Amino acid sequence: MSLDHAEAPVLEALAAYHDRDELAFTPPGHKQARGADPEVRKVLGDAVFLGDVLASGGLDERRTRGRVLERAEELMADAVHADHTFFSTCGSSLSVKAAMLTVAAPHEKLLVSRDAHKSVVAGLILCGIEPVWIDPQWDRTRHLAHPPSPEAYEKAFAAHPDAKGALVTSPTPYGAAADLRALAEVCHRRSRPLIVDEAWGAHLPFHPDLPSWAMDAGADICVTSIHKMGSGLEQGSVFHLQGDLVDPAALALRADLLGTTSPSVLLYAGIDGWRRQMVLHGERLMTHALEVAATARESVEAIDGMHVNDAADFCGQDAAADLDPLPMVIDLSELGVSGYRAADWLREHHHIDLHLFDHRRISAQITHADDATTVARLLDALRSLADHRDELTGGVRVEVPAPEDLRMGQAVLPRDAFFARTEDVPLAGAVGRVAAEMMTPYPPGIPVVLPGERLTEPVLAYLRTGVDAGMNVPDATDPGLGTVRVVRGEG
Repeated sequence: MSLDHAEAPVLEALAAYHDRDELAFTPPGHKQARGADPEVRKVLGDAVFLGDVLASGGLDERRTRGRVLERAEELMADAVHADHTFFSTCGSSLSVKAAMLTVAAPHEKLLVSRDAHKSVVAGLILCGIEPVWIDPQWDRTRHLAHPPSPEAYEKAFAAHPDAKGALVTSPTPYGAAADLRALAEVCHRRSRPLIVDEAWGAHLPFHPDLPSWAMDAGADICVTSIHKMGSGLEQGSVFHLQGDLVDPAALALRADLLGTTSPSVLLYAGIDGWRRQMVLHGERLMTHALEVAATARESVEAIDGMHVNDAADFCGQDAAADLDPLPMVIDLSELGVSGYRAADWLREHHHIDLHLFDHRRISAQITHADDATTVARLLDALRSLADHRDELTGGVRVEVPAPEDLRMGQAVLPRDAFFARTEDVPLAGAVGRVAAEMMTPYPPGIPVVLPGERLTEPVLAYLRTGVDAGMNVPDATDPGLGTVRVVRGEG
């Protein structure tokens, strides 16, 4: 039976709730904005509170016989060629943990790309899964990691035939995409499932000129953040499933175990509306976004000292398989300005907030919401940045290690190290000790240090100089990195 994508079950049920003039003696306690602080209402507006109702016993009746959420999930699955879709209001950080726990149980092995987001590492800690780390493909010239190759996963499966599956991040926050078709084949030859953390790829199914997305490439589970490149609200996430290697009931149970019992209908509505918007208008909207991005890229490339990374930079042998052009990654090395300083200056002087930044790059994320007006403002700010380069050059030089020096040995499993007895030691005395915490430059949120890794001088020097240069490491016990939390008695 064909589905009608003009429908939006969550939005329609919310409208019906208001039309019926329901009077709730239930949470949320603000009671349709009536009890909310007037000053809060001035800032947020009443629409936020009017959309904030119970999912069951509000949006749907108490036994959910209206199948509001179920119908919305069926429509989403149909839109993106999945067999099953699950909505999450706890972000892809929850979705990826549910996927990991379904594929591998505590003490079982999972192949994981070492450029995974910190939420994946948190999943390892919570679940007790043993990671088999797969090294990314490193661009030594640009000091940048791209997704691991299928050959790297092939080797890892050969060395660890008891691994229960594999996880890869694609696209990366920099827009670099893995060869998902080949990677899915590596997994499926062994009847092992592939999980794709595609948090940055919500838009990929809706235009042929974008990189292939996970379900079309044959992945078994795909995790997507609707709020990153889509029109959903922050924390809105979906995870999709296809094939017969993963039991959908088991995936639903894991999601229920980890998820909130008080899901936000506002987030459900954003996800539902995004699906309808993209099925009905997605190709036109993404065509426009790609045109805007192409114009912006050409204009930035003309600014002295700036280079926009493209497929020629990121794709090819020992590199990414494809590139999403919407994250506009701008290399400032010729300008002589760090990404940290550039980002701070653009916010202070032009009120421009950037997607991510590192020791030599900034990235401006273009979506279907951008147009000539927003890009013009960005370009004015970037030209102004180039004009003020002399004020921004210099400062602390980040000591970026060679790829082989970035990778540290896993002396203890992440879970065991995180929950071990610990002590805080001066950073200078931490060489050789086993980390008991994550240290994650944010954005983009990829840990440099994992619990259980034996700390080395090059990595600590990178983090120390990075923080001095403006890097933010918010998850460290001491974000200033004067001290490091390590496993007591190890090292």
